[in-house]
Amino acid sequence: MTALAARMLRHRPGASFATLLALALGALILTAMGVLVESGLSYHPAPVRYAAADLVVARPDTTFTGKDFDGEITRSTVALPEGGTVPATLVAQIRGLPGLSAVATDENIPVVTAAGGPASGRGWGSAALTPYRLLSGTAPANAGEVVLDASLGAQTGSRVSLLVGGVLRPYTVSGLAQGSGPASVFFTDAQAAALSPHRGQVSAIGVIAEPGTDLGELRTRIAALAGDARVLTRADSGQAERSADRAAASLLVQIGASFGGYVALLIIFVVAATVGLSVRHRRRDLALVRAVAATPGQVRRMIMAESALLAAVAGLIGAPAGLAAAHWLTGELTTRGFVPASFPMVPGAIAAPAAVAIVLVSAVLAGLLAARRVTGIKPAEALGEAAAEPTGGGRARLIGGLITLAAAASATGAAIGMSGQTAMGAAIGMLYLFVLAVSLLAPWINRFASRLLAGFGTSGYLAAANLRANARGTATVLTSLVLAVGFGGSVWFLQNNLERQAVAQSRASLLATRALVAPTGLSDTTVADLRAVPGVQAVTPIRHTTVVAALMGDGESITARAADPATLTATLDLDVTEGNLADLRDGTAAVSRTQAAMFSWDLGDEVDMRLGDGTPVRPRIVAIYQRGLGFGDVLLPRTTVAGHTATNLDDEILISAPASSDAALRKVAAAHPGSSLVDTATLTGGLARDLALSAWLNRMLIAAMVGYTAVAAANTMVMAALARRRELALLRLTGATRRQVRRMVNAEQIGLLGTAVVLGGAIAALTLSSVVRALTGTPVPYVPPLGWAAVLGGTTVLALATTILPIARLLRVPPVTQIGIKE
Repeated sequence: MTALAARMLRHRPGASFATLLALALGALILTAMGVLVESGLSYHPAPVRYAAADLVVARPDTTFTGKDFDGEITRSTVALPEGGTVPATLVAQIRGLPGLSAVATDENIPVVTAAGGPASGRGWGSAALTPYRLLSGTAPANAGEVVLDASLGAQTGSRVSLLVGGVLRPYTVSGLAQGSGPASVFFTDAQAAALSPHRGQVSAIGVIAEPGTDLGELRTRIAALAGDARVLTRADSGQAERSADRAAASLLVQIGASFGGYVALLIIFVVAATVGLSVRHRRRDLALVRAVAATPGQVRRMIMAESALLAAVAGLIGAPAGLAAAHWLTGELTTRGFVPASFPMVPGAIAAPAAVAIVLVSAVLAGLLAARRVTGIKPAEALGEAAAEPTGGGRARLIGGLITLAAAASATGAAIGMSGQTAMGAAIGMLYLFVLAVSLLAPWINRFASRLLAGFGTSGYLAAANLRANARGTATVLTSLVLAVGFGGSVWFLQNNLERQAVAQSRASLLATRALVAPTGLSDTTVADLRAVPGVQAVTPIRHTTVVAALMGDGESITARAADPATLTATLDLDVTEGNLADLRDGTAAVSRTQAAMFSWDLGDEVDMRLGDGTPVRPRIVAIYQRGLGFGDVLLPRTTVAGHTATNLDDEILISAPASSDAALRKVAAAHPGSSLVDTATLTGGLARDLALSAWLNRMLIAAMVGYTAVAAANTMVMAALARRRELALLRLTGATRRQVRRMVNAEQIGLLGTAVVLGGAIAALTLSSVVRALTGTPVPYVPPLGWAAVLGGTTVLALATTILPIARLLRVPPVTQIGIKE
């Protein structure tokens, strides 16, 4: 049957090419997304900072434990956004164990050099963990001395100024060191402990064992002392090092898996439609094969073999193209700062075969489903089926369509009535369920649409008759158009709504007129200096951070802010809907309405969450506010996060002051290196730029998905148009002119397009409004002025161009030539 399948494909180049194109594009996108996922999952951080340590005690992540619906215990591990710490008292306990050569604590103190470059501040004792060696000079002996990394360009004995803890401090360079780690500044161990942002805690503890020590036994002993901290071997100690590579690995897995999953669903829709239409257009050939004694199983195997051959060729084309697309995408991600240039991307040895396998299985299953209609009837009846296709869709299809429609209506109710994660999940499910319902019910929808065309003259009458007679054959065309309108109109505009709402909420929430910002952090004296400026009415220090909470058993990171509650309401208006921000104090928190709905938090609840360094807290919710997108989803008092953030410094201070105070405020800014005074409009503009950068990735991936949908729709419509050779030739031989035939085809397309626009537009509006409501609380989504015109106009051009042009080509051929050609 494989040889026969290959012959059939050669004699059907048009349908074969259309199916091949859909499969190859699917393989391309899946391969590109698969490379991202494979790169993220296979990433294993190599130790750099702790390359010489035999064991490292650290807490780089936190684990959440929950239960499935069946009672099975589940565990979810999440990297700590602020970097975990371990108690400094653990050092003395470890040093009491036998078989140790050295035990050293390590700190990660943010330092900014005079040249403006970042460096990592450490105690000199931790130099042995990398290792660093002195090139010149001596180790630091007192609080005013440092050893600098040789790459920083200083000289032994020179004086340097370093920004440490938001304060510019002078130091004497006692020596220069060289090592393989990042640029470092070494203080005395006592000075490093004093400058550490985590008092009483250390970032990690490195252990170097004596030769011959049993590391397995030593690790077991240390683990017994370490509690919930992890004891990492040298091969795994890279996990204790905070690096941009680890964040990039998580991002690659997230975007590759999420968008790849959506594309896989699209491929199932598209491949099923394309293969099904191809088989339908060949029903005369297949009926003849049945009539000359081919068994149903042989025909099914032949169609499945055809699909498998096309999928294999598509994989050979699409997979290499996908690898090239992944290479280009990696370059774009690196250029825009999403992925470090040093991140090791894999060549796709697993991603490419997996993508080909998905496409192959989808094609074979689609071929099997498409072959069931032809092989399920007797040979003589098959020839009759080929001559005149039934107008009905079958009872099973009708029942399946009604069930799917009911499920879509149920998802709509959940999306509208619920909020948070439930509403978002229901909205996405609603989109696919409605498209599937349209696909199943398309024959009946087309018959209904044909009634509307019957009253528009002769062309309308012919178009209506053709739609009724070929209601099942045009089902795929209708489904493709609905998918293009529904998918493009909902997914594409979602990013616009998120950006617009975030900027609008940020602008509305800021009552302050000025802000002092410093990415490197501001010292505690800055707030006092600002409050001493004449005319200043309120000063609110803000600290950006992240908290982690459990959602359905998995740990979810949530953007958070820590602020001084005393002056909060004078500089911020978060649009509190429940409770009062005046009640914010130690042991309490305020949360956004979106996160409250997502996590099922209510006013007065005590909720479990973990700070950015993994410290568990259980604050009571005293306020729920609306403007979470523009500010942050959790608001905590500064005292709650003190000592639990990476710098332990405020990075933004909101100021309510008249313009007459600007000169004095600028003097304060000049006295604090690294800070700048901006107005709140500039602050909001910076947020917009950051959002635009992050939105680039979403828009590019969404464009690929919408583009694939559009190409698939065009593919389907061209196939459907070219399959009408004999039908159009027969009309012309019976007296219809070219103009009448064109007008009939135009009327058909207008009927199908109008139906698709109404259905797809309704699906897109429901989906978009539900998701936007869940994320922003706004029931009416924003659509750019030219947005709907672009979607509807693009779909119209797509539908007419992919039908009118092929039909015009067919009409240029004499009808006598066309009448003898197969479908």
